[in-house]
Amino acid sequence: MIVYQRIRDLREDRDWTQKQVAEKLFLHLTQYRRYECGESEVPFNIAINIAKLYGVSLDYVAGLTNKKAGLTMSALTNDETMLVNGFRELEDISKGRLLERLDTLTEQKTPD
Repeated sequence: MIVYQRIRDLREDRDWTQKQVAEKLFLHLTQYRRYECGESEVPFNIAINIAKLYGVSLDYVAGLTNKKAGLTMSALTNDETMLVNGFRELEDISKGRLLERLDTLTEQKTPD
């Protein structure tokens, strides 16, 4: 999806006017209209501000993903992230041992 279509859709989802969005982004209305109509390319700093305004990722604004959280946002908790990062630092033999231990622990899990 092209950026201008995505930013128009985001605005319309909020039921905001172009004027309201332009004011929130500290832009002249004419310039914002040019971005939304595809007449002007959206500068990177403006794309960042658009992503912040709508609470979405730059990946989403750019049309790289349809997930508003984007490609770089993780659903992992901090503990899960720590485990993944720690796992990556291990040598192959240690990774194998850890995976074996994980199998053992999950087999011992009691059903709900």
